[in-house]
Amino acid sequence: MSSELRYTANTQLEHLHARYTGTGHADLSKYEWMTHQHRDTLSSIVGHPSLTSYLSIADGEATGRIRFEMTERMLQPCGPPPAKDDD
Repeated sequence: MSSELRYTANTQLEHLHARYTGTGHADLSKYEWMTHQHRDTLSSIVGHPSLTSYLSIADGEATGRIRFEMTERMLQPCGPPPAKDDD
């Protein structure tokens, strides 16, 4: 019985990771986690017109400019990735 439960739990977890890429996993680095968090926040701002309007008023910019800048920031929200050390 417990092996069936473990199998379904692993299957559900794999499905969750495949469907939502930002959910993370055991081997996720701090940089990757931060990148997912920043991209999620930026996409939420772009996806909600009221948030985009709020930021455009606060910054004194056009909403199109704010949307463009947020979309551009999604490319590398935390800067370039750190160098990988070959062990």
